[in-house]
Amino acid sequence: MKDSARCPKCGSRELVRFDGFIGPYGSGNNLKIGATLFSAVKVNRYVCCLCGYTEEWVDREDLDAIKNSKKAKKLP
Repeated sequence: MKDSARCPKCGSRELVRFDGFIGPYGSGNNLKIGATLFSAVKVNRYVCCLCGYTEEWVDREDLDAIKNSKKAKKLP
C-alpha cells in the first residue's frame, strides 16, 4: 500500500496518509522505545478511502532504534 499506492484489499488508489506524530504526554501515533517521552518513533498510517483498510508503517531510518529497544520483545 505504501509503495504500490494501491489498496491490497480492494485495489483502490484512493489512499491517504496520516503522518505519525509525538504529542504531549506521549500522545500521538508513535511507539515508545525508551523510558522517556522523547524516546519514541513515529508511526505513519495509510488508509484506503474506499474500503477503510489501514496499514501502519515506521520509517526505515527508525528501524534500528526499534530493533535495539529494550522495550521490544524479540520473537523466536
